[in-house]
Amino acid sequence: MRPSRLLHTIAFCCAALTGGTALAAEPSLGANPAQRDGSSALAAVQTKLAHNPFIWADVPDMSMIRVGKSYYMSSTTMHMSPGLPIMKSEDLVNWRLVSYAHEALVDNEAMRLENGKDAYSKGSWASSLRYHNGVFYASTFSYTSGRTHIYTTRDPERDPWKETNFEPLLHDNSLLFDDDGRVYMVYGGGRITLVELKPDLSGIKPGGLNKVLIENVNTIFGSDLGGLNGEGSQLFKINGRYYLFNIASPKSRWAPSVIVHRADRIDGPYEGRIALDDRGIAQGGLVDTPDGKWFAYLFKGDGAVGRIPYLVPVTWKDGWPVLGENGKVPMTLDIAAGGQGASGASGIVASDEFDRRPGDPALPLAWQWNHNPRPDDWSLTKRPGYLSLSTSRIVATLPEATNTLTQRTFGPSSSATTRIDVSGMKDGDWAGLTVFQKQYGFVGVKMSGGAGSLVMVSADSDKPEEIASVPLSGKTVHLKVDAEFHPAPEFARFSYSLDGKSWTPIGRPSRLTYSYPTHFIGNRFGLFYFSTKTAGGRVDFDYYRIEPGAGSR
Repeated sequence: MRPSRLLHTIAFCCAALTGGTALAAEPSLGANPAQRDGSSALAAVQTKLAHNPFIWADVPDMSMIRVGKSYYMSSTTMHMSPGLPIMKSEDLVNWRLVSYAHEALVDNEAMRLENGKDAYSKGSWASSLRYHNGVFYASTFSYTSGRTHIYTTRDPERDPWKETNFEPLLHDNSLLFDDDGRVYMVYGGGRITLVELKPDLSGIKPGGLNKVLIENVNTIFGSDLGGLNGEGSQLFKINGRYYLFNIASPKSRWAPSVIVHRADRIDGPYEGRIALDDRGIAQGGLVDTPDGKWFAYLFKGDGAVGRIPYLVPVTWKDGWPVLGENGKVPMTLDIAAGGQGASGASGIVASDEFDRRPGDPALPLAWQWNHNPRPDDWSLTKRPGYLSLSTSRIVATLPEATNTLTQRTFGPSSSATTRIDVSGMKDGDWAGLTVFQKQYGFVGVKMSGGAGSLVMVSADSDKPEEIASVPLSGKTVHLKVDAEFHPAPEFARFSYSLDGKSWTPIGRPSRLTYSYPTHFIGNRFGLFYFSTKTAGGRVDFDYYRIEPGAGSR
């Protein structure tokens, strides 16, 4: 590890430890002289309570389980590869990535960004994570593959995931292993259906149970129909009863609610109620702690940063889960904060100096490619200590480019920096650092007429526009993007540096948005390189460094 990488990692972790907002007050350090020493001060920091959102980054469609004293969570990353991320926690609030259920969902033109096709807003959608008889199961579905996918492993941290898939695709599905050995999948949008699967999960069981459980989730709103159809199913069996969670909204308002149905038999009849209606925090399910506490895990659409997860305390009354405190989601949780900072994202994002020792993974788990990568067009060995990207085809714009390497942005504000060597670029090539969604922006280098220019490009008007251009005399330059998500308005600022110390703004702030249904994913930082005239060039990225913005510290 380079010293610069180590120092940056320490700085980021310290910021995460001390950057908490909406936390419980620390005990007074003046009440007892013994509390003034360093160990007591550290103890005071560690007694802070965790806060919502427990991760201020795009972690939507969660499914969560507890295995012993450990918790596991799956989520949605749509068109990214690898996909279906699996995270682990020991306390429900501090999470780290441990694996992905699939390296590539499917190998087709859409996932390869070929012949004008793409998988933006598609890929793999809402998943279900379960544990049964020593095996972990992660299920999802895809309108890109047209199939339902089930992945299994005995150890998400050390063993590979194995795949089974079948037709048809079952929308927003949820697995349930019943006590009698039968296995079911519930799915649907608006109408929720239960099907029985074959014992080996290779498809729907012929002649097995196949029944509509709820004809229309939204009838819970009475005559106020026409909003978000009930979906995001998560099915649980608790103390002999079946509980079905869905997200839905009435026509009169788009902010969704949590809808819970229960039944004494898996095939019903089910009775339902609105379990939570607070600020659009919805979709998820239930998880318990070893000491008997219950929580609901849910998410909230939070603008350009994406859909961010919340934990909601649950009590039980008359066999129903009661979510929240007086119907509201508390911002402070009765859980020790541990290392949780303002964003809570330190376990799912990471700086990278691109140094690799023998046995290191090629890329840390924080990285995901935009669509399937072209393996021959990236390398960490062509120039040790650098990420080298090359091109093997011609495209017109950044969204068509293969091998864009991405990580989540995080709130309330965050920044990313990199240094690139452009000596291998050709005329018509573009390379740089982006904050990427449908309406993206970037700072980078454009090569034209044998000369390089520093450029800032914005697509916040739905098409890319070169806002600023500055001649680049050398072959290396540092690039920076600062993303501001709170308070509104949301925007990104771009800058460059020739020495990595003093930064010069370029262009103008670019508006950040969350585009649905075009991309359906939070804004991402990304390293990119594409050719518009002649393929075969190369650009080398020296490092990638992230840190909380000023508003997060």
